[in-house]
Amino acid sequence: MESGKTGDSGSAGSAGWKPVLGLSDEPSGQVAIPGRWGWTVGTVFDQPEPVELIELTVIVPARNEEDCLGACLQSLVSQSDDIFELGKDWELVVVDDHSTDRTAEIARGFAGVTVIEADKLEKGWTGKSNAIWTAARKARGKWLLFTDADTIHEQGNLNRAIHEAERHNAGMLSYSPRQIVRGLAQRSLMPLVFSELGLAYPPAKVSDPNQRIAAANGQFLLVEREAYRRIGGHATVAENVLEDVELAFLAKRRRVGLRFRYADDAVATRMYRSTKAMVEGWTKNLALLFANSLMLAVWRGLDILLLVGLPVLAVALWNGHFALQSLEWLGAGWVLALLWLRTVGRFYSRVAKSNFPFVDCAISPLGLPLFVVLLYRSWFRHRILKRVSWKGRDYSS
Repeated sequence: MESGKTGDSGSAGSAGWKPVLGLSDEPSGQVAIPGRWGWTVGTVFDQPEPVELIELTVIVPARNEEDCLGACLQSLVSQSDDIFELGKDWELVVVDDHSTDRTAEIARGFAGVTVIEADKLEKGWTGKSNAIWTAARKARGKWLLFTDADTIHEQGNLNRAIHEAERHNAGMLSYSPRQIVRGLAQRSLMPLVFSELGLAYPPAKVSDPNQRIAAANGQFLLVEREAYRRIGGHATVAENVLEDVELAFLAKRRRVGLRFRYADDAVATRMYRSTKAMVEGWTKNLALLFANSLMLAVWRGLDILLLVGLPVLAVALWNGHFALQSLEWLGAGWVLALLWLRTVGRFYSRVAKSNFPFVDCAISPLGLPLFVVLLYRSWFRHRILKRVSWKGRDYSS
């Protein structure tokens, strides 16, 4: 954490203040301090710290989210009850990231919700990290939950998530939500993306401390307060477009305990409201999620050739377009047909790992051309242009 972005100033020892450990990879001026996760090396600076902590702080960064924020907040405030009371046992903070629509107005319409404005976006920060960091510095919770404005939380999810993290001794718990999709483009493309994510980031390996692979989903990211401090918070990943995955790698490297799983029982999300937003979103992310997105585009292009080309060639052989109708050509046609069926079966078994419904997986071949284009587009933007856009902002890659 960089002391230059710590917000309010004050002196250690004053009411509400105490020395707080911030992490840095710089070797100078560091000290070692013991904590729950072992000895931590970092830099001590002054930061507002509540004298008495509450159980949880939920932080929702929101930039022009008027079409989905209301449903998200309704699902969150409904978690409040006699033994887990909003405002007493936990707090809910919406960070308005300089929205130009009714986002802040909608948030203020919910009793118990605190609305703050994100700090001025400085060079070297992404909007989301900046918004979250604005609230995280003032959070009063023993646990911090970062969740997106387009999520819908199941009743009791917040309490259950904390208990799950404690049960598995995980300083960081992240859920991959159930994806809500609308329209042919989303229903055919999203299973393809998430099946590849499932193969690239198997939850069992991600959750295994002995495996180097790490992943997290910023749509639901629960972090224990000291673990968040140990990994350096969002200041450590200030300029990363894919800040959630970077935080997961830090969690593994600094051994705070990482747990990741698909959680349709806990949270759902509709990531994109339009095809345009989906194209922009995956252009921003795909090249960062997959080590070689260009090669993956080639392989998925081969899927198109096999799924389309094999039946066309089989029919051509059956019709005798290459020679007189003979047993040899008829036999070759059936071989190709069987090969096509095997290809379809293997393709479906891979896409089924996406946790999408059967129909969406069945029509996913229709999304292959768009998937190939987006993989190439993401690679080109990140590797050649070295710039991507998201929600009206340009970021260097």
